[in-house]
Amino acid sequence: MKTVPSPKFTWALLSPKYWLVWLSFSFLAVLVNVLPFVVLKRIGNGIGCLSKFCLKKRANVARKNLALCFPHYSQTEIERLVNENFKNTGLALIETGMAWFWPDWRVKRHISIIGQEKMLEKEQEGKGVLVLCCHFLNLEMTARIFSLFAPGYGVYRANSNPVYEFIQHRGRTRKGHKMIDRHDVKSMIKVLKSGNRLWYLPDHDYGRRNSVFVPFFAVQEAATTTGSSFLIDMTKCAVMSGTSIRTDNHYTLEIGDDISDDIPRRDAVTAANVLNREIERLIEKEPSQWMWLHKRFKTLPEDSEEMNRYA
Repeated sequence: MKTVPSPKFTWALLSPKYWLVWLSFSFLAVLVNVLPFVVLKRIGNGIGCLSKFCLKKRANVARKNLALCFPHYSQTEIERLVNENFKNTGLALIETGMAWFWPDWRVKRHISIIGQEKMLEKEQEGKGVLVLCCHFLNLEMTARIFSLFAPGYGVYRANSNPVYEFIQHRGRTRKGHKMIDRHDVKSMIKVLKSGNRLWYLPDHDYGRRNSVFVPFFAVQEAATTTGSSFLIDMTKCAVMSGTSIRTDNHYTLEIGDDISDDIPRRDAVTAANVLNREIERLIEKEPSQWMWLHKRFKTLPEDSEEMNRYA
């Protein structure tokens, strides 16, 4: 399979127009390695609280998403979740630095893993695993935890800034993970057919193309990608969720059971329903840690009478 190569260093990356990017990541690397996690957490939460006042439109998107998904929630409960979500969004910046720059011994002090033997059994059987992940805000830490016992392949979107891309690619691959371009479906299939693990995130709205409209929480017609069902059909891989939840200063990564038997072949609608139910189960563990700032329901069915869910 074809992987995304690590960007090579060139003198052009030292151009003055990139100095702020270098300085920002250097500062982040020093910050996360010098300060204790309890202080890092407060800094991240503070960044998140400040960003809420600067990103008022995104705050409204989060409120709308929560109201659509949980119509039984009171306005007070929704506002509490929005506040917590922004705190976790700010902390995501710090967690990215932790994931990319912390040594293994420090990561291990703050984590526990439940069910890792289930995934390793698939490796011993030579069976590929589509690892169902969600856009939890601690996603970078989840990937780093996986690298400690089960490195694999991530679906990758390169950054347009060459210095950011140089740092990002090394941060995500330095502990054994490899990257597959998000458009390279042929390589994704090869990864799964060869018995490897592929991380896949089908929980966002990727547009009408290659999507079906199925329930997601209380929203009855949510655009959901058919890419995951296509990969399952083509490879007969196992399907196992893997998401970490942060409680205080500790991350718990839980590996789900193989749900591939619940997913009929050549049935994208049922597959999307099954995967959405699993994603809902994961989000319900700690709703404030999922990425509610994304317009999850922006794409409407062509025959929908709604004009804009975010108007």
